[in-house]
Amino acid sequence: MTVTASSSLPLAGIKVVDLTSVIMGPYCTQILADMGAEVIKVESPGGDTLRAIPPARTRGSSALYRWLNRGKRSLALNLKDAEAKDLLLQLVGDADVLIHSMRPQAMAALGLDYASVQAHNPRLVYCNLLGFGRGGRYFGQAAYDDTIQAVSGMAMLQSELAGQPQYVATVMADKVCGLTAVYAVTSALLQRERQGGAGTEVDVPMFETMASFLLVEHLTGALYDPPEGRPVYPRAISRERRPFPTADGFISVLAYNDKQWSAFADLTGQPGLKSDPRFRTLQDRSRNVAEWCNTISEALSQRTTAQWLPALEAAGIPAARVNTTEDLFFDPHLQDVGFFQILDDAQDGALRMPRPPVIFGQRPAPLRPAGPPLGQDTRALLKGLGLSEEAIVQLCARGIVVDPGHGTQPLTESTP
Repeated sequence: MTVTASSSLPLAGIKVVDLTSVIMGPYCTQILADMGAEVIKVESPGGDTLRAIPPARTRGSSALYRWLNRGKRSLALNLKDAEAKDLLLQLVGDADVLIHSMRPQAMAALGLDYASVQAHNPRLVYCNLLGFGRGGRYFGQAAYDDTIQAVSGMAMLQSELAGQPQYVATVMADKVCGLTAVYAVTSALLQRERQGGAGTEVDVPMFETMASFLLVEHLTGALYDPPEGRPVYPRAISRERRPFPTADGFISVLAYNDKQWSAFADLTGQPGLKSDPRFRTLQDRSRNVAEWCNTISEALSQRTTAQWLPALEAAGIPAARVNTTEDLFFDPHLQDVGFFQILDDAQDGALRMPRPPVIFGQRPAPLRPAGPPLGQDTRALLKGLGLSEEAIVQLCARGIVVDPGHGTQPLTESTP
């Protein structure tokens, strides 16, 4: 299936060459594809590591890979070969963006560093997804989501709740940094248009990105020099800040501002809470987080979830049922907005996929095809560079490219 950009989407006409793998980079380029960009995913002959992580209906096309790489085209090149590198440089010649997640040393060794590539395309926005930023002693070190959760302070913050360091139950660093790369790349594209068409190099270092993200609320008194207390936001690290049990389940309730707290006191038949010196103002409640949360918890345990939710909504107090990930597929709101859609896929049959969440002109972006088989678009892309059928056959035979149409298979087995 050939992927074409929708002309009604914001990034229609933008061409992205994607040399990323696993989650951070592919999540970034997935969003760019959702927004209309033509994304050409360049993989080694062994394929992106993510292809091998189960489950998978088709060998080499795992569920994670197919979901994270939707809307992209696949070109399989052995970039260790000089001829393959030349093909990539031809492909980049009219691209708008090149984004990679290799170590800078590896890109330089391949002759694909910014200076080398920029000479072929001065308009190019070249994005480095790095573990650690330039100029620091960690620059060039390998980094995964776990690595960055650890070094950024996130894993240790969890010890405030769990009693020992632990990772959060999602690949937080990969996804936050992928989102950061989206805004960095789109900002650089806008700058290019405003400043005469010259491209630029963009760095998105994971460590610095996550340190900045984490300190949004946790900087607190460390803003001042000397600091006014620990760099932690007390409500976020309180063990009492949790979903509250009802008579038959759990709900999330936050009677946060003074108006909401007053309404909660009236709703629960405890008007004295409004004048309780521990809870009278937001500042008071923030200083007494544990007592505040425990007071809410005790009140909510008296009724069922079905009784509380409409009453809390009517009182203007934010509240929600505590869902499992399985519950999301049956959530009535998500059903109302058509969040999950069924894609009839030629390779794996029916695929249930969330649509892009962003709405443009009151219409959601269309659901793009699932991530392609390795090298699915190799032949078409190479022909677009002017190569003949015979030349492509020879490249396949020599292991420089992978093209399923010529019966070639991955040279190596990827492992997670």
